Amino acid sequence: MSGSVRSAGLLPYRYNGKLEVLIAHPGGPWFARKDIGAWSLVKGLVKENETDDQAARREFEEETGWTAPTGDWIPLGETKLRSRKIVIAWAIEAEFDMSSFDPGLFTMNGREYPEVDRVEWMTPETARNKLNPAQRVFIDRLEDHLGLN
Repeated sequence: MSGSVRSAGLLPYRYNGKLEVLIAHPGGPWFARKDIGAWSLVKGLVKENETDDQAARREFEEETGWTAPTGDWIPLGETKLRSRKIVIAWAIEAEFDMSSFDPGLFTMNGREYPEVDRVEWMTPETARNKLNPAQRVFIDRLEDHLGLN
């Protein structure tokens, strides 16, 4: 969609008898006390001359400090946020050393904040509760793809 603000991101998942997805809590003062409905996929803006999947990979690495998982990314399609931003996402089965989480920083009003202040593995039910409502569809699509619905 030409002219639309577009973000791209990843929804890592793992399955050890039960499905869990990895989602992120945004850093900075605006989200500091927000929880329900404030979490997100690890995502960010698609830059000019960058493909959606390139942006998803770059943003994942910038916001977590981890190398983006390789393998077959599962396309989860798009959704539109209330802000009218378009978010496109992929799922990928992965595992991470949570102790090595090292988020990138941004500066606001002369102070640095982490882009993401924490990431957590959650069940789909918990993640749906925590995610921005427009992004909940990505969990539904992942469960459909995995035959869990």
